[in-house]
Amino acid sequence: MSRVRRTVLPSGLRVITEDMPGVRSASIGVWVGVGSRDESPQLHGCSHFLEHLLFKGTTERSAMDISATLDEVGAEFNAFTAKEYTCFHARVLDEDLPVTIDVMGDVITGSLIRPEDVEAERDVILDEIAMHDDDPDDVVHNLFAAQAWGDTPLGRTIAGSVASISEMSREQVWRFYKRHYRPANMAVAVAGNVDHATVVRQVRAAFGRQDFLDRVEEPVRALVKARARRVQPGAATAVRQFEQVNVVLGMKGLTRSDPRRFALGVLNTALGGGTSSRLFQEVRERRGLAYAVYSFSSAHADAGLVGVAVGCLPNKLDAVLDTVRAELAAIAESGITEDELLRGQGQLRRGLVLGMEDSGSRMTRLGKAEIVYGELLGLDEVIERIDAVTLDDVRAVAHELFSQAEVLAVVGPA
Repeated sequence: MSRVRRTVLPSGLRVITEDMPGVRSASIGVWVGVGSRDESPQLHGCSHFLEHLLFKGTTERSAMDISATLDEVGAEFNAFTAKEYTCFHARVLDEDLPVTIDVMGDVITGSLIRPEDVEAERDVILDEIAMHDDDPDDVVHNLFAAQAWGDTPLGRTIAGSVASISEMSREQVWRFYKRHYRPANMAVAVAGNVDHATVVRQVRAAFGRQDFLDRVEEPVRALVKARARRVQPGAATAVRQFEQVNVVLGMKGLTRSDPRRFALGVLNTALGGGTSSRLFQEVRERRGLAYAVYSFSSAHADAGLVGVAVGCLPNKLDAVLDTVRAELAAIAESGITEDELLRGQGQLRRGLVLGMEDSGSRMTRLGKAEIVYGELLGLDEVIERIDAVTLDDVRAVAHELFSQAEVLAVVGPA
């Protein structure tokens, strides 16, 4: 029997739990359906800025009070912002879940976002932007997205730019907070040694502050976003005095809900998902062109990208690109072998099952199902879809994706 239960409050706030018998932990995530994709150019980075500011104090707790309360119960507490959603999450002992829910409800509903906190955190965000600009992998993937999507929300960085963060006012952040942080646009996911009815009562109390739950609304449908721009083929380069050249070569991918995503998962694993993959064997083992090489797939509500990322010495760049292009062309023409299919399915299956062993992974599965996908597939159902992938399925996806015009990003010394 399923141990997942779901309650929708009149305000539209969704509470989803999964009871995990035998564990003594509990993980909670507050998932908000807003991310960098929802920002105008003037608000570039506002979702991430706001994620930081919500920890700075509420009508009931100072920033120190928030930290001390969570530290006292040994909570693993953090937050992150993505292109299409934001998540505040914590993992605690089951007996400490009530106080954790209370703190999170306070943070989400009662943050003050004071002018002095905005100014202090502005410098922290600018430091973070500088840190990412010193990371070759971050730089090349950001350049790749900018080339693919152009000057659009999907093409811009999540953290914002120096200009946008420097100019953003407290009033702009406050309006963004009030517009997007409403119950119907949120879900509270909890997994572990929990009782659903008890969690619902605790969420009602914690999120009932500031009359937050007094409105009556229907939940916002999963990821209703502005239409994505068509992928722009082409090449982009950036000069950085790194020791290596970092490269991402890719093309248009699949959307997050595309039924062919399971075939793409198998394809991605066979192409560059492990030490037995084609790219690892050809680029590193046989030719010695690079230490690290992998393939990836990124998917959004109505858009996606696939690609290959490599870091190599500058004098090996041409050979790396020739090799990667040859492997993509070969797999687009002939697909993968039976052995590669079985290895890919096995890797996906085991990774899925092992990833569900802890409460944090289970909580993430619940939250994403509610905010991102709009459905929760059972573990057995996902495994069945992986096992149902055929060689023809993989060949068809490979041919469609890898026959398209490429997007190329190159970052390294002049």
